[in-house]
Amino acid sequence: MLPRKDLFDLPEGVIYLDGNSLGVLPKSAEARVAETITAEWGQQLIRGWNKCGWMDLPDKVGDRIGALIGAAPGTVTMGDTLSIKVYQALDAALKLRPDRKVILSDSGNFPTDLYMAQGLVQTIAKGHEIRTPAPDGVADAISEDVAVVMLTEVDYSTGRRHNMAEITAKAHAAGALMIWDLAHSAGAFTVKLAECEADFAVGCTYKYLNSGPGGPAFIYVRPDLINDVQPALSGWLGHEAPFAFDLDYRPGMTIQRMRVGTPPILQLAALDAALDVWDGVDMEDVRDKCLALGDLFIAEVEARCPELTLQTPREHDQRGSQISFAFEHGYAAMQAVIAHGVIGDFRAPNTMRFGITPLYLDEGDMIAAAKVIEKVMKEEMWRDPQYNVRSAVT
Repeated sequence: MLPRKDLFDLPEGVIYLDGNSLGVLPKSAEARVAETITAEWGQQLIRGWNKCGWMDLPDKVGDRIGALIGAAPGTVTMGDTLSIKVYQALDAALKLRPDRKVILSDSGNFPTDLYMAQGLVQTIAKGHEIRTPAPDGVADAISEDVAVVMLTEVDYSTGRRHNMAEITAKAHAAGALMIWDLAHSAGAFTVKLAECEADFAVGCTYKYLNSGPGGPAFIYVRPDLINDVQPALSGWLGHEAPFAFDLDYRPGMTIQRMRVGTPPILQLAALDAALDVWDGVDMEDVRDKCLALGDLFIAEVEARCPELTLQTPREHDQRGSQISFAFEHGYAAMQAVIAHGVIGDFRAPNTMRFGITPLYLDEGDMIAAAKVIEKVMKEEMWRDPQYNVRSAVT
């Protein structure tokens, strides 16, 4: 049954509509991290790598993530940051298509993914070109010179959703490889990586998966490709035998070759415990509830706040798990909304963004939040100078 509010440490008097940016603290994660610090690190010290299973956590947790994104066991591993995983996946894909020079993304992709692509192109200096058509023009832009199609499934700002199966099939038909960024997909709705035959996927865990700030990223590689992948970052723990201390790098024979640095044990412990909230949850139920809550929120806000313009698609098959509205004074308005107990966030230039997370939100939250937004708009609180001071994080 949804929601499962009793499993989360929700602050009193707050309606949290920002789980698409940073998830809520699961009670199980707090206890697990405390145990990892005191009983494992504190008492076992370095013995924890063996006795407490620390070295195996990236793959153990990777399999748990894999179950949520339609990936087979042994095809997902954890660690590092999403930017690093984007870099790894893109470099590996380009090496598998050495005769092609085009990276196709879109203008709605998260900017950091494009930054990493730009940096990689400059580093390898082989004449690659990055093309970024409008999101609705991506499918038509897939041509025979494209090496890799690299997309974020759900637009970070508007919540618009690409059709993974259709675009992946079209990329493959043109001989290109497919990379999906699942930052706003994993834990939000059903993902079917294996069924869609995606080649690579990457994602973060601190949003819908509730691993906490700075939580580790994940990477997926299609199993029939993994032994042909040449890791761009030949890290110690991606070595076939890291404790042999060979001077020459030999990549591991499984998804472990995509591991780079030392596993972030405290963060992985938090994530491992946070994933317990998904036990017994059907992702289709999560999706159905999310869409129903989103529809209710849209209806309530539009009825109460004609000043706001919906940016998120109304069509269910084109929508992720967030609802966005445009408003000229969106930043200040959002600060006022937050000050009155409803936490969302803002994305430049004018987007007020609200995450819909059915594990800890219900219909009452949607209506109450809309009433707060209405109060802010009717009283023009966004004119107050205190709400116009820009913070470092918006």
